[in-house]
Amino acid sequence: MELSHFLGSVAGVGLLFLARGIQLRLDSAYFLSAGILFTGIVLSLVKGLDYEEAVVLSMMLLVLLPCRRHFYRKTSLVSERFTPEWTAMIFLALLAAAWLGVFSYKHVEYSQELWWRFVLHGNAPRFLRATAGTAAVAMIIALAKLFHAAAPSPEIPGEEELEKAQGIAGKSRHTNANLGLLGDKALLFSDSGNSFLMYAVQGRSWVALGDPVGPSEEHSELAWRFHERCDRHDGWTVFYEVPAESLPLYLDLGLTPLKLGEEARVPLETFSLEGSARKELRHVDRRSKKEGAAFEVVPAKDVGPLLPELKEVSDAWLKEKDTGEKGFSIGYFDERYIKRFPVGIVRKGEKIAAFANILEGFGKEEISVDLMRYLPGSLHGTMDFLFLQLMLWGKQEGYRWFNIGMAPLSGMGDRELTPLWNRVGTFLYRHGEHFYNFQGVRQYKEKFDPVWEPRYLASSAGIALPRILAGIGILISRGIKGVVGK
Repeated sequence: MELSHFLGSVAGVGLLFLARGIQLRLDSAYFLSAGILFTGIVLSLVKGLDYEEAVVLSMMLLVLLPCRRHFYRKTSLVSERFTPEWTAMIFLALLAAAWLGVFSYKHVEYSQELWWRFVLHGNAPRFLRATAGTAAVAMIIALAKLFHAAAPSPEIPGEEELEKAQGIAGKSRHTNANLGLLGDKALLFSDSGNSFLMYAVQGRSWVALGDPVGPSEEHSELAWRFHERCDRHDGWTVFYEVPAESLPLYLDLGLTPLKLGEEARVPLETFSLEGSARKELRHVDRRSKKEGAAFEVVPAKDVGPLLPELKEVSDAWLKEKDTGEKGFSIGYFDERYIKRFPVGIVRKGEKIAAFANILEGFGKEEISVDLMRYLPGSLHGTMDFLFLQLMLWGKQEGYRWFNIGMAPLSGMGDRELTPLWNRVGTFLYRHGEHFYNFQGVRQYKEKFDPVWEPRYLASSAGIALPRILAGIGILISRGIKGVVGK
């Protein structure tokens, strides 16, 4: 009887902690709750035929049992986070129970013998033992959660998966598909093996970069699979830098689109250095050639021997900029990654002054550059010259577009009825030069007369948005240190 009283109290503490797992629909919480409720029924009867308590527990168990299919998440209960609100409520419930016990038995004079007194109607000693037991159990669970290792990150792809992804990306008309070959993102392949989706996880934010890569008829199924995977792990589904034409898919997923800025694409068919509008670009081209700059494109198969010199240029550029490598949506210097693509090079004499890897879209739809580095002290306008030559080379090779990337927060709008996020973005675009050269980036790309296309973030809205944006910043900066630094 005494043991039943004690274990019944311990079971009650267990249910307090399991309530969080029930809310998150964890399968482990379902089975444990059902087991504890059944055990509680037995203990209620054994400790003194407490049928009222047994009836209440039986009703709870009967409600829970038919709901098995709703508990589909396989995440470990111990690895789940307790919010400050949940922690406070559990603490208050335990505190209230202890206070009620003290209040109920305040007429009983405390002594050491109370702990070891076992009598038929001795509820005060039972209260003391139960309080100590519940406190111990609560402490053990809290410590287990505190010292439990963080949930493992999605598995980074191996060489075989990267080769498979490269074959799929090679059939994509959009060059951003090649960012899946960086090796810093997990890859989710379709059942057919003809498509993949690249993503990374930061906190609860599961961030997919761009649309799924592969045949358009497989995009919906792959996006839904990713959405369901996020849901199973109680994560927030996020699609970063998606085009306007894909928004119906993400609306179907229940996500909210937010404009991030605009992407610049230069139509190569009409691009040239002729005309008064290109006077400045002609000047850069002529001056660079006069000072000995020479441009060449090195095929991917011949890039290997150049890697040591390219590494020197890259390291010198990072040191001069006093910054670290980025990632996720931006390439970083990795020999495996660099060797997968042709490289555009500007030489001054025999020395490499600047380089950029060239990403190519299928069917000569577009080309773009990802990693762009130059040697400090190079000729003024070296990067402009590299851009110009890459565009002229792309036009000569028959490519339709040259993608020169995003201008963050541009084209947001600032009308009276404009959504709050757009107005915040416009304010940062105009006044946030201390953090990022938003206007300068737009102005630099404008001189190539690009076509601007909007890019969006599709994610959960509301209070989760600031944490989602912070998570994306951490992913791109490759850690919190990169966010607060450069």
